[in-house]
Amino acid sequence: MQDRQPSASTPPSRRRFFAGAAAVSAGAAAVTVLPRVIPAEVVAAEPARVAPEKGGGYHLSAHVKHYYKTTQL
Repeated sequence: MQDRQPSASTPPSRRRFFAGAAAVSAGAAAVTVLPRVIPAEVVAAEPARVAPEKGGGYHLSAHVKHYYKTTQL
């Protein structure tokens, strides 16, 4: 039999520190890359538009506003 039992906690090491830092960084990167979920109430609140008879039809919709927000620095 052994006289001493191995301790439950190991001393901190550089390898564990960098592994933990890499895991946290990967998690933060994943959260920032994931798209935001827009509630269904906001999407349903926009009224349906009828296409103009002579073409054209650009209007500032929620989709276009979202695009403009993503292009800002």
